[in-house]
Order: sequence, then structure tokens, then C-alpha cells
Amino acid sequence: MSVPGAEEWRAEQAQALLATGRRIVRPDGRFGWISDEGTDDETQPRFPYISARMTHVWALAHLNGDAPDGAKIAADGIASFADWADPAHGGWYAALDPAGRPLDRNKAAYEHAHMMLASSSATAAGLPGAAELLAALCETVARWFWSDDEGATLESWNEDFTEPEPYRGANSNMHSVEAYLAAGDVTGDPVWHARALSMAELLINRFARGNGWRIPEHYDAKWHPLPDFNRDRPFDRFRPCGTTPGHSFEWSRLCVNLAATLPDPPSWLVEAAIGLFDTAAADAWAVDGRSGFIYTLDSNHRPLNPARMHWVVCEAIMAADALHRRTGDAHYADIAKPWWAFLDEHIIDHTRGGWWNELSAQLTPTHDSWAGKPDMYHCYQTLLFPSLPSSPCAAVILARRAADGGAGD
Repeated sequence: MSVPGAEEWRAEQAQALLATGRRIVRPDGRFGWISDEGTDDETQPRFPYISARMTHVWALAHLNGDAPDGAKIAADGIASFADWADPAHGGWYAALDPAGRPLDRNKAAYEHAHMMLASSSATAAGLPGAAELLAALCETVARWFWSDDEGATLESWNEDFTEPEPYRGANSNMHSVEAYLAAGDVTGDPVWHARALSMAELLINRFARGNGWRIPEHYDAKWHPLPDFNRDRPFDRFRPCGTTPGHSFEWSRLCVNLAATLPDPPSWLVEAAIGLFDTAAADAWAVDGRSGFIYTLDSNHRPLNPARMHWVVCEAIMAADALHRRTGDAHYADIAKPWWAFLDEHIIDHTRGGWWNELSAQLTPTHDSWAGKPDMYHCYQTLLFPSLPSSPCAAVILARRAADGGAGD
């Protein structure tokens, strides 16, 4: 096998990952949840963000020529979003139970952002129903989640959009940046790029810059940071207490994407990308004497939750690659070499398929936050993005290559 991170190695791992992904595509075209065994865990609730991530991956795999069946799988994913749609009040529910009944009737920015990303990728791929879904999502997001007054996204609403949640989160805004960049690229509407920059200005140029390039994750409705939010919930899936170095890496990459996308980008974007990256690498890599990135830091920048999440090393690798190509500094390629090795040795399950979602501090698979290996979003992007420029979004780049006679099914 070739060296971890090399083009040949990434191509091999992409095929292995997609083989596992096929095992959780159900006969009706809907997506399941990847178990420890690399099979479908039918006991798990159904989340639109999981289906969105899988739809996004299969659309990219189709466009990249990695999956002859990718177009059908992704198109079925687009059709499946009708399951979460609320015909009475609009928007899409946050979760269904395993039988397909509404489990969480709230409407959340996080889920809508992922669906916006998936429908953007599927629209770029020309898949049926995708453009209509993207248009509906853009309308819903603009009406209910985007706040011109705040220059950011609202977190969530109740079922009938009468009560907004009195909480603001960096995580939902971060995924909204990713989704808005893709939607702007696909629709050609620059308002989405402008909104993406606005969120970065607030969360990164204001709050992270003022906090030593560490991102406060939690805020009240007036955007006052809440450093002790969820102090008693260190394993919360989406809102753990403290700062999250993995999100610093993810924001670092998105700042590079923004700088590459905007016609006249502010100079602070690359400065911020470097600051976020360098601080997170120093704070989180092997700081407890073992390989891997710790999950969260307390308000004194000390380890809070020592778990190793797969997505953190994925985002660190993608940020290093983006910065290497943006700045030309070989340091970023060199620093990522042991991260690729860690991914190969500890995260990828070469026996049963899929990538372990979460490791303990002792580097053994654990389930304190997550069951199984839910989806392939961070994984496939880590294997694909080093082959692509930072802008436009991956689906648009691949669609153009396919139209020009390059990769494509």
C-alpha cells in the first residue's frame, strides 16, 4: 500500500470507504447509520444531516468518477428529504424515529445547512429534484435562519416558527458558511457569499481574534459568550463545553475558501486561517503524551475532553493542505505527515470498513458521544479535497471537469 496521504493511497481508501457506504443504502434508497461492524444500525434515529452528508458524498463521488452508482444513490438521497418536510409549517424536522415518525419537531440551522450543501452538490451534478430542493432551502434559510441584524444565523425554532431558541452557536454558523459558499457557487447569487463572510467576521475576526485565536463556541441571544455552557455535558454531541480545536481547523479551511472565493477578500482571512491553525495544532496535538488531537479545552486552554474524534484529524489535515497551497509554506505539508499516519493507523478500520468516529485517550474505539461510524462526510472530503483547488466548491469544480471531458461517471 502507498504512503498515507499520497494520491494513490487516497484513491484506495475512497473505494474502501464507498464500499462500506453501499452497505447502509437501504432497498428504498434511504440511508442508514454505519455500525461498528460496517453494517446498517437500524436502531438509530434518522437525522436529515446524516442523509445530507451521505447525499453530498455520493454526488461528489459520482462527479469524481469514483462511483458508477453514485448518481442514483445521491438522487435517492435528494428524494428522501421529503421524509423530514413539515407540510403544515414549512422547513424540515430535526429527527425521525427509526420507523420514520417525527422524533424532534424543531427546525434547526445545523440540519438545514447540511441539506443546503447536499442539494447544492446534487444540483451541480444535475440530479433530479436537486435544484427545486435547493431553491426551497434557500428560501427557508433566508426567511427563518439568516439574521441581517446579527449578521449570522439563528440557531433553531420550534415547530411552527413562533419561538426562536435563545442560544447562538459557532458550530451551526460554521456549517452555514460551508453551505452558503456552495449555494453561492451553484446558484450564482453573491448574497450567499456575502453572508458567509459576515459570519466569519463575527465569529472569527471578532470573537476568535479576541480570544487568542480560539473560538468561543456558545453564546446567548445577544452574542455574549457562555464559556461554562454545558459544563456538565462534556460528551454532548454538538454543544460540548469549552473550545473545540477541531472547529478551529475547520474554520481555518473555510477562511481559505472564502479568501479564494471573494473577488476582493479582506486580508484578515488568511491571517485568521494561520492563527486558528497554529493555535489549534499547539493546543491539541498529543498534549497528553499520546498521539491524536484532544476534543475540547477548558477556559484556561487545558484539556477538558481528551477523546479523539475522527473529524478533528480530518479537518486538521484539510486545513494544513489548504494553507500549504495558499501560502506555499512547506511547514503545513510537513506537519500533516504524522496526522495522515495517525488516520491510517488508528481511525480507519481496515478490517470491517468505515472510520472509527471516536477514540478514547488510550486510542481505543469508544462511544461516549457517538455510536458506530455514522457517516462518511469528513472522511471522503479528506480523501478528495487535496486534489481540488479551494474555490469554487468541490461539486462545481468536478462538474466543470466532467463537462470538459475529465473525471465523471
